[in-house]
Amino acid sequence: MDARAIITRIRNGISPRREELSWFAQGLASGRVSDAQAGAFAMAVLLKGLTEPARVALTLAMRDSGRVMAWDLPGPVVDKHSTGGIGDCVSLLLAPALAACGAFVPMISGRGLGHTGGTLDKLESIPGFHTDPDEASFRAQVARIGCAIIAASRDLAPADRRLYAIRDVSATVESLDLITASILSKKLAAGLDALVLDVKCGSGAFMKTRAEAEALAQSLVTTAQDAGCMTSALITDMEQPLVRSAGNALEVTEVMLALTGAAAGSRLVELTAQLGGEVLALAGLAADAGDGARRLRATIEGGQAAEIFGRMVRAQGGPGDFVEHWRDRLPAAAVVLEVPAPETGRLVALDGEQLGHAVVRLGGGRLHESDRLHHGVGLSDIALPGEAVTRGQPMARVHADSRGAALEAVAAVQRACRIGPQSAMPSQPPLILQRIG
Repeated sequence: MDARAIITRIRNGISPRREELSWFAQGLASGRVSDAQAGAFAMAVLLKGLTEPARVALTLAMRDSGRVMAWDLPGPVVDKHSTGGIGDCVSLLLAPALAACGAFVPMISGRGLGHTGGTLDKLESIPGFHTDPDEASFRAQVARIGCAIIAASRDLAPADRRLYAIRDVSATVESLDLITASILSKKLAAGLDALVLDVKCGSGAFMKTRAEAEALAQSLVTTAQDAGCMTSALITDMEQPLVRSAGNALEVTEVMLALTGAAAGSRLVELTAQLGGEVLALAGLAADAGDGARRLRATIEGGQAAEIFGRMVRAQGGPGDFVEHWRDRLPAAAVVLEVPAPETGRLVALDGEQLGHAVVRLGGGRLHESDRLHHGVGLSDIALPGEAVTRGQPMARVHADSRGAALEAVAAVQRACRIGPQSAMPSQPPLILQRIG
C-alpha cells in the first residue's frame, strides 16, 4: 500500500478499495500517513467525493482504527447524535429517560463547537461532575444505572481524531463524506444496536438550509444502516433556540425544570420524546415511534427519568442531592442585565448563530482550545419569533462575569433580533421537519 497511490486514485475520480481505506485509516492512527498526505486525502475526497460503498468502507475503517466496544447487557445499547444548535440540551434529558425505558445508553459526547454548546460542558457546570471515568467505571455505571455521558477516550476511533484536526486547518471540514465518517466512526465504535440522529436546520445550526440538512441526514442514515446499525434521523428546526436559554448552567436549569415537571409540553420535552420514540422502536423496545414517544414522556412525567439522572450525577462525582437542590448547586453569573427591546413590535426572526457567538464571547464557549469556561454565563428568558415586544422592556437577560462583557452581549442580542410591526406574524416551522430512515 502507498498513501500517494490511494490519494491519486481519489483525485482521479476512481473509487478507493475497502482494503486501501483500511490501510489509510490505520496509517492515520499510527502516524505512518503524514499530515501532508492526510490533508491531500481530505481535499481529494472533498473535491471528488466517494461512492456510497467507499463512504461505508471509510467509516468502518476509521471505527476499526482503535478499540471497538462490545456489551453483554440484558437490553439494547442505543445512543443519539445531534449536529448541534442553540439551547440544545436534549442529551441530558434523553439519556436517563431512555434508561428508564429499559435501554442502555453509553453516550459518548463532545464539547462546544463553533457557536453551538457542548453536552460535556453543560454537565461540567454541575459541581464535581467528571466526564472521563476509566473504562471499568464506565461499563459498571452503564450496567448499574442504564446510562453514562462521557468524553471519548483516546483509543476510540483515533484515525478520526487525527483527520478531524487536519480537516480543521485544511479547509476540508465541509465534505459530506468526511462529516459522515467522522460522526459515525465514533458512534459505531461504542458498540450500538440502534442510533437516532438529530440533524438541525436553520440560523442556529451548521446546516442553514433544508437541502443541506436532508443531504447530511440521508448520508448518515444510509451509511449507518449499511454498516449494520439500525438508524433513523429527524431533521429539526433551529430557526429559534430549542429552549429560552443558551449557556451551560442555564441550559442545565432548563433540563431540571423538564425533569421535575415544570416544563411539561415544552419544545425540549417534545423533541426528546420524538427522538426517544424513534430509537426505542429501532431497538425493539416499542411497537413504533409513537408508542416509544408516549413511553418516554411517561418516564419524564412520572419522575423515573429524574431519579436516574440524579443517580448518574452522583456516580460521576456530582452532588448526591442534585435533583432535590439543583437551584443551590449550579453556578451563577456575577452580573445579570436585561436586554431592552429597541422598538415596539413583533419579533420576526432571531439569528441563532449570533446568539451562540454572544455566549462564546461571554466565556460560555471557547475561542481557543485552552480557554477555561465560565459555566454560569449565557442568555436566559429569550423572546422567540412571533412574540410581541415593547420598547425598553426585556426580550432576554444576559448573565456575565463583568458589566462590560454584559453590555457587549446586550448589543449583540439586539443585533440578532429582527423586529417587525405588530401585524407581522412570522410563519412558525414545525419542530420536526422531516423523518429519514
